[in-house]
Amino acid sequence: MNITEESVNGVTVLRAVGRIDSGNAGEFETVLVAAMSAEGTRLVVDMAQLSYISSAGLRCLLVAAKAARTKRGAIALSAMAAHIREVFDVSGFSSLFEIHPDAASAVTALGG
Repeated sequence: MNITEESVNGVTVLRAVGRIDSGNAGEFETVLVAAMSAEGTRLVVDMAQLSYISSAGLRCLLVAAKAARTKRGAIALSAMAAHIREVFDVSGFSSLFEIHPDAASAVTALGG
């Protein structure tokens, strides 16, 4: 897994590449929580190049969502492949996050 970060119109965009599994979920969680450290942070997790996410990765997103609520921030997800979206749908996580077709629309939805 590789994660890059950039700011787009005041919204932090994290791009996850590869696989998020139990072996690297700790690193993923650290990056997510660090990104949500400031009050009112708006964050997009772009999954366009994500090939796999395990339940450990889903847990990391849940931790980040709780951090966002505490800090009055927001998280949106974007560009999920069909098999990734299926994981979110089956686990019920689709109802917990705003999911957009691409990072640009997610940034716009968060006010960027």
